[in-house]
Amino acid sequence: MWTSDEIARLCYELCGNRLPKPGKPEPNRERTLLAAVVKVQPIAGQACDCPDKQVQVTKEGVSMGTGTKCIGQSKMRKSGEVLNDSHAEVIARRSFQRYLLHQPHLAASLKVESIFIPGTQRGLWKLRPDVFLFVSSHTPCGDASIIPMLEFEDQPCYPVSRDWAHNPSMEASGNLETTEDERKCEDPDSPVTKKMRLEPGTPDRKVTNGMAHHQNFANQGSGPVPPNVSSSNVTSEELATVTGMAPSGAKVVDVYRTGAKCVPGEVGDSGKPGVAYDRVGLLRVKPGGDRTCSMSCSDKLARWNVLGCQGSLLMHFLEEPVYLSAVVIRKCPYSQEAMQRAPVRRCRMSPLYPKALEFKKLFEQSGCAVQAKRADSPGPPVPCGAAISWSAVPEQPLDVSANGFPQGTTKKGIRSLQARSQISKMELFRSFQELLSSISEDKWPDSLRVRKLETYQEYEEASSVYQEAWSALRKQAFGSWIRTPPITTSLK
Repeated sequence: MWTSDEIARLCYELCGNRLPKPGKPEPNRERTLLAAVVKVQPIAGQACDCPDKQVQVTKEGVSMGTGTKCIGQSKMRKSGEVLNDSHAEVIARRSFQRYLLHQPHLAASLKVESIFIPGTQRGLWKLRPDVFLFVSSHTPCGDASIIPMLEFEDQPCYPVSRDWAHNPSMEASGNLETTEDERKCEDPDSPVTKKMRLEPGTPDRKVTNGMAHHQNFANQGSGPVPPNVSSSNVTSEELATVTGMAPSGAKVVDVYRTGAKCVPGEVGDSGKPGVAYDRVGLLRVKPGGDRTCSMSCSDKLARWNVLGCQGSLLMHFLEEPVYLSAVVIRKCPYSQEAMQRAPVRRCRMSPLYPKALEFKKLFEQSGCAVQAKRADSPGPPVPCGAAISWSAVPEQPLDVSANGFPQGTTKKGIRSLQARSQISKMELFRSFQELLSSISEDKWPDSLRVRKLETYQEYEEASSVYQEAWSALRKQAFGSWIRTPPITTSLK
């Protein structure tokens, strides 16, 4: 089996051994965040038919990312050559996409074991009974970072049964009834939830008390019982805003606030002082001097939980999406309720929810760790300007970028091929085209045989299963999602 602390330790060791010094924060002055994807695989020959059975597993880091920055709207490009978002979680997921795009090559060669095996439909692959865990050294920015600040600061926030994030009117009315739309989306037999469900007979993640785990592995334990703390002296409206996250009877003195701003079209934050400052459950964009179009990491995690981590291009070749089985976050602070609400309960389309777990080991390049080492220095540590990507692929596994381009890129060479990050959209598109070239056309899936496709946008739109699910998700929960301009570039 595995524990969240074991997974975190594996990622920290991988960071020290695999990530280069260039791109890492300047010691005792700069800070960064770390995220990674870890593959957990049952050892061959073990039966996994009982969800509570102790199964021996192997653990392998397959992607990793560091970073805290994203570029402003004025620096974005329609060509897909620049990295718009370099937060660690996004870098790790894009690095994971590189890993996933390499795996069908291995599956087709039949020489090296791949995570994919042939599916039941022509040209499609399906995932082996492996589990993928998403690890982050910090709570995702955006909705998951809106956490009540309690008197017992050294305690985590605990899960409760209330769920009002989907309906802002509940903040004042206390109406906890499920709406008709929500019931439809929760129904496992509804057309919406069927769109991206795993095939029958494939190991599933079941939901228990609002939390999920993969049936191949046992539960990882639950949090301690919260202490009995007297109620806070705040207004009834403010209490209504935080009641859904705080332990029953706990004294709430404020909330940890997110710097992410509400997208146009959302209700918006109240801006009131104290616990009612931020509204929960809203779509947000990452902050910046030049306004960004990058959705918060909480929002992106929620999207991946419904559509999968593989993206629209690779979905052409898959019978089912590649989902995360758990999200492992360092307590900094951490709220189990917020980590269920923000990436999970806002999107009720899919029954395949990851479990949220916490670990305590501090990331040595985090703001807290760096600040502790420079206690006598003025001012807090500054964000590192670089981002590092690592993928478990044989060629060019490392990629260091700054301001959306490979580190060291000059203005003169900014339009050359060398000025593309390995995880930019166009380079991932190139990897996808190389996969296509390695497979004879008569073995292509039907979605690629309907008409001749050339541009990134055309391949993306032709991924019908993915696009239908994304359309349903926007209609159900993410109608205000900011969409970047389509990439109409081809590789010719």
